[in-house]
Amino acid sequence: MLGLSMRYARTRSGDMFLSSTEERTLKKFIYVLKVTILDEPMDTLKVCVPSLVYIVQNNLLYVSASHLDAATYQVTYQLKILTTAFFAVTILRRSLRTVQWGALVLLLVGVVLVQLAQSGPQAVPSGVEQNRLIGFSAALIACFLSGFAGIYFEKILKGSDISVWMRNVQLSFLSLPFGLFTCFLNDSATIHQHGFFFGYDWFVHYLILLQAGGGLIVAMVVKHADNILKGFATSLAIVISCVASIYLFDFKLTFQFALGATLVICSIFMYSHEPKIIQYPNKHTIANKV
Repeated sequence: MLGLSMRYARTRSGDMFLSSTEERTLKKFIYVLKVTILDEPMDTLKVCVPSLVYIVQNNLLYVSASHLDAATYQVTYQLKILTTAFFAVTILRRSLRTVQWGALVLLLVGVVLVQLAQSGPQAVPSGVEQNRLIGFSAALIACFLSGFAGIYFEKILKGSDISVWMRNVQLSFLSLPFGLFTCFLNDSATIHQHGFFFGYDWFVHYLILLQAGGGLIVAMVVKHADNILKGFATSLAIVISCVASIYLFDFKLTFQFALGATLVICSIFMYSHEPKIIQYPNKHTIANKV
């Protein structure tokens, strides 16, 4: 839903809202109210790096959504699995199983097929000119930033006793000044002329709530579910994006795109699959039962 909504928000007709202003409203306002994070200023400063990275990443995702159809955007952004694995190995010194390395190769092949299936500049009904190279480049950089920020944030979480909820409060609080600086740096002229909320309507507010709610839902899934269920959800999101794009954005589904998307979905399940360890009873246990 988020990928489809971002795509629609950036390609519909009418005044275009400033994507640099969208990510800091309701969610940031609520988190800023939790001023208790000021009690640990040195610890809070550790979160400055991922806060800045996430701001840049979020703006890059809007650039990507402006130049890629929702289905291609959804599939391409799964490269964040590859970059996350890379930083997990280099920063956390984590080892991957052979099947996980195979899944990463399969993921890369699938994304390449998806990108090659669609080529050349595009124009959508709203008249927004698109460049696939810009969209793919923005998505690729966002994937690297997502992988680095995620692993860095995980290292911070595991290095202290502070809960993940408080860390998210710190992350949001520190994102506010970075986001405002980026906003006025890129769009100060438009803001002075039309105001901070230029282009905002009900759909933009819905998109804000969707992003804020999505973050909370992901946290609940991580806490109460497992990687396999998360893989199902991601795969379902890709399928929904493909089907919805056909009807909403005149997306042309080709065999090459379908094959690439299928490989990406398979790679998600391969990477997240945890083999069950079978424990055989020892001789003493068998003797006691007899």
